[in-house]
Amino acid sequence: MPQKVLVVYYSQTGQLREIVNSIMSPLKASGEITLSYEEIKPKIPFPYPWTSDEFFQAMPESVRGIPCELQPLSLNGQEHFDLVIVAWQPWYLSPSIPIHAFFQHETAKKLLSGKPVITIIGSRNMWIMAHERIREYLRSMQARLVGNIVLYDKAPNLLSVVSIIHWLFTGEKGRYLQIIPPAGVSDEDIKNSSKFGDIILDSINRNDLEHLRPSLVKAGAVDILPSLVMLEKRGKIFFRIWAAFILKKGTYGDPARIVRIRLFKYYLLTVIYLVSPFASLLYYILKPFRKKAIKKQISLYQSL
Repeated sequence: MPQKVLVVYYSQTGQLREIVNSIMSPLKASGEITLSYEEIKPKIPFPYPWTSDEFFQAMPESVRGIPCELQPLSLNGQEHFDLVIVAWQPWYLSPSIPIHAFFQHETAKKLLSGKPVITIIGSRNMWIMAHERIREYLRSMQARLVGNIVLYDKAPNLLSVVSIIHWLFTGEKGRYLQIIPPAGVSDEDIKNSSKFGDIILDSINRNDLEHLRPSLVKAGAVDILPSLVMLEKRGKIFFRIWAAFILKKGTYGDPARIVRIRLFKYYLLTVIYLVSPFASLLYYILKPFRKKAIKKQISLYQSL
């Protein structure tokens, strides 16, 4: 019996769209799957390339889950799908604002209610705290998360900060200053991600989505970076404090909060380049004494 699969995604730069197309290519080529796509589009698009102020303006709403207004969805929620795939990206250790908006949309609640869901994440390198929020949304809809696929920028953390900012502020993804690797998920990783589509297709054909997650993990779909997990957890706490502080001065784009937005920018850059290297050093010093805890942590987050 043909299976109907819905793919929901938001892609600002186009990278996540490329990832989705690669992963979905085996399903599309099979001729056995009916694929439907729902692209999430904010009513007022977020800028790309960004300006510095616009980029940091997005932090409070991302962290607090304050949605933007979306263009009308093409679906009404009454359609039937055997599987829903949601492709998304983190902003400030939280789901992006358009993704918050989708999960809070009444149509999304109808579409996802009781459905098996696979998430696809395109990230710089920190995604775990944001994924926790996605899982909360899915639980509230009684949807079943049957698999997760994470593609991320594998350049060293401090270098990827430089490359991602250059990319988002200029629109240029390539190598920067001859020493900074190209920003984002590598073309090779995007191309190779089609192997995850093969695994999904096999699970659909065997009618066994409930055992999909271990197969994806075994194939490398969820690579955990323990050295960054501690930074994520601490960062999430401070982002919440800053978000509340900035929102007291107004909503997204309000000129009254620009001073606080810029203060946050300087704080973040200071933490990234002065504090995070020491945190990483501490992790590697303690690593030999925390092998069991790290192994347990990796297993935990791969099972999310």
